[in-house]
Amino acid sequence: MSNPTQHNKITYVEFTTNSIERTKQFYSTVFGWSFKDWGPDYIDCNAADSGVAIGFAKGAIAAEQPKSAPLVVLYSADLAATQAAIADAGGSIVVPTFEFPGGRRFHFADGAGNLMGVWSE
Repeated sequence: MSNPTQHNKITYVEFTTNSIERTKQFYSTVFGWSFKDWGPDYIDCNAADSGVAIGFAKGAIAAEQPKSAPLVVLYSADLAATQAAIADAGGSIVVPTFEFPGGRRFHFADGAGNLMGVWSE
């Protein structure tokens, strides 16, 4: 069965993680996402929770994110609260909040090998 409304749309983003359990705990705690286990080395989160369906596969992580890698940026209504939740869950802010035309943004590391951004107006 096909879904013509999804034709040529981004519907899934997959990340690598060095710890499936850490990833589930971090994103559940910080963003309230829930995950489905697909065996010991793969989890996913549906778009209703995260905005776009996301998968995490266990694997080796590079020492740092390549400059050519896309940056996934999440939205937050309260940047300070999101930063606090990231720190409380064991993540770290790797680029402090900065201003850009239209808003403010920071980047964080999830402690399992992934970097993402968070923005707000």
